[in-house]
Amino acid sequence: MDFQAGILQDGSPMESLEKQLICPICLEMFSKPVVILPCQHNLCRKCANDVFQAANPYWQSRGSLISGGRFRCPSCRHEVLLDRHGVYGLQRNLLVENIIDIYKQECCSKPLKKGEHPMCKEHEDERINIYCVTCEVPTCSMCKVFGAHKDCEVAPLQTVFQGQKTELNNCISMLVAGNDRIQTIISQLEDSCQSTEENSEAAKRELCARFDALAALLEEKKAELLQRISQEQADKTSFIQSLICQYKEQLERSSRLVETAIQAAEETGGAAFLMPGDRDTHRAMLSLSRIVEASKGGRLDKIEQGYESMDAFSVSLDHLTEAVHALDFDPADEDEEYFDGEEEEVEE
Repeated sequence: MDFQAGILQDGSPMESLEKQLICPICLEMFSKPVVILPCQHNLCRKCANDVFQAANPYWQSRGSLISGGRFRCPSCRHEVLLDRHGVYGLQRNLLVENIIDIYKQECCSKPLKKGEHPMCKEHEDERINIYCVTCEVPTCSMCKVFGAHKDCEVAPLQTVFQGQKTELNNCISMLVAGNDRIQTIISQLEDSCQSTEENSEAAKRELCARFDALAALLEEKKAELLQRISQEQADKTSFIQSLICQYKEQLERSSRLVETAIQAAEETGGAAFLMPGDRDTHRAMLSLSRIVEASKGGRLDKIEQGYESMDAFSVSLDHLTEAVHALDFDPADEDEEYFDGEEEEVEE
């Protein structure tokens, strides 16, 4: 019903009041009953129910077992939680309803003034009261009977007006519901982004811990192998040093025998050379058999050929190198199933 909102002059108190009584959904004056949201904004109950149904499309088929649903206030985007009664569980704003009644009575009591209703340009005394469906323009009755629209299909202006207004309200409701769904998706994507960052940090920490443990194991194994090489080195060098000491002692004894033999060789007299002398002299200590035995060389141990080699301690790390290069993340079967599910949802 048209309550002649346009008859008031711009800037009047009643016009200001009218703007406060407009529903943000249907853009019409609130219709009874008016519900008040938790954020203190008002909606027509029908508009609130349309928005609620659009945001919760399966609510009607759920039955009494479901606790309720939610939607967002079209004025401030505040989330409104409803119980199983839906919008019928919201409180009515009786004060606004009474103000609307008073406002309508005040508007209806004022007489219409000339020029307040659109007039036909072709017939200045005729009101525009019908709608030409063929040309999609409002016109007057005279234009239909005698004028340019006499062969066109027409309909009552108020019927077309109400039809288009209803269609516009439905579109607005769908847009509001669509915006709410988009906002829900945005919130879900933001949560997914945050979860992705947290899971990535956890995966990085786990990967670093595994590599640190592997590095520690390699260091421990390296220290063990180095210790074995050092032990082998100590054993071999100790044995060689002992041989060196033995050969040095033999060399020293041989050198003393050489000096004694030289002194004996300088003796010119045969009798003196062959006659045993005083024990304090070199000839008394000299024994031809000892010199002969020493000249044949000692019978000390010797090292085998290649004894100093450490080739036995060579380690091949090629297989470990290949294994390190082949390191990769395990295939996640759950992720594949997740993506398959997403593809099915997209196809639906």
